[in-house]
Amino acid sequence: MPKGISLHIGLNGLNPKEYSGWPGTLAACEFDAQDMRSLAKKQGFTPTMRLTKAATRDRVLADLKDAAAKLKKGDIFFLTYSGHGGQVPNTGNDFEPDGNDETWCLYDGELIDDELFAALAAFAAGVRIFVLSDSCHSGTVVRALGLTALGARPVRSRAMPRDVAIRVYIDHSDFYDKLQSKTRGNPRTQAKATGLLISGCQDNQESSDGDRNGLFTATLLSVWRGGKFQGDYRGFHKTIGKFMPPIQTPNYFTIGPANHTFEAQKPFTV
Repeated sequence: MPKGISLHIGLNGLNPKEYSGWPGTLAACEFDAQDMRSLAKKQGFTPTMRLTKAATRDRVLADLKDAAAKLKKGDIFFLTYSGHGGQVPNTGNDFEPDGNDETWCLYDGELIDDELFAALAAFAAGVRIFVLSDSCHSGTVVRALGLTALGARPVRSRAMPRDVAIRVYIDHSDFYDKLQSKTRGNPRTQAKATGLLISGCQDNQESSDGDRNGLFTATLLSVWRGGKFQGDYRGFHKTIGKFMPPIQTPNYFTIGPANHTFEAQKPFTV
């Protein structure tokens, strides 16, 4: 029988000491993680949850490493993140079209996308990986100003403000540059397992926080309807997108080798 392990990360705040005085206060991210943990448990996963102060870089990376060591061909790893998305200038060996690496803002520091994909690349061939990220990446200043002018910015955004992102990078540039220097090649293409990733918005958009759930997570749960949804992963993404506003369009992409059988399954199938 296949085995399922899941990890659910939700941060309603950050350690200001590691973010140049910025507390990154949000309201619904811990609720998101709790709800996704409940969904995973009902689907037969063995879940782990990391909330705010427990969602540190070391703990999350250790959780990913532990899951990779336990799962074999045919098993599945389900990962969810709710919190701020940020960016740091790309100084590594990989190519980023916009010149930036996207990040997840963990309690004591940012987790660079290269680190995340390198951790996922450690999973064995044949493992299925499903990632849901209810966060966003701060776009360029021009894009942000455009959204503001249209009156289309979320009431409470899950994007690290651009000025904060720049200040945090300047204050900790040695740390983030060293992390990026470790990257060799593109970890997205080096993965042996197949990963399906659905994020709450495009790279140049912002995800909305809420009082009970983020907009993306709330919509996802409504589409899922406690398991009544009938369809595959692409259909799940497409249906969620139908109920999202134009300013927040969920993204769908894959890493590793193609696995059409996986993509054709009902979401969250162990």
